[in-house]
Amino acid sequence: MSKKKKTLNDLSQLASFAYSTNPDYQPEEEETSESLAPEEQQLEAHFSKKGRGGKIVTVIKGFEGTNEELKQLGKELKNKLGVGGSVKDGEIIIQGNNREKVVQILKDKGFKVKKIGG
Repeated sequence: MSKKKKTLNDLSQLASFAYSTNPDYQPEEEETSESLAPEEQQLEAHFSKKGRGGKIVTVIKGFEGTNEELKQLGKELKNKLGVGGSVKDGEIIIQGNNREKVVQILKDKGFKVKKIGG
C-alpha cells in the first residue's frame, strides 16, 4: 500500500507559517477589517466585459468590511436581480448589464454609489 503524499497546491496554505532564528520573535497579529456603516461607504459600480469572453458584467468595488458581509451583500444583490454572479478579490461581480438596478438597490440600503465607466 502506498501512502499519498500531501502536496502544496497553492501558497495560501502557508499564510500562517512564520520562521525566524530570532528567539525574541513575536509574530504580528492579523488585522481584521472593521465594517463601516453603509452611509460611510463609497462604492463604485463598473460596467465591464473585459477578460470575460465578451460577456457583460456589473462589478461593485470599494466595499469595506468582512469577507462574510461582502458575500452576504453579493448574495442579496443576486437574489433581488434574479441573476448569477460571484464575489472575488473584494469585488461583487453580477452577470449582465444591471448597473442601474444595482445602484438603486445599494442606494436603498444606504450606500453611496458612483457609476464608473460606460
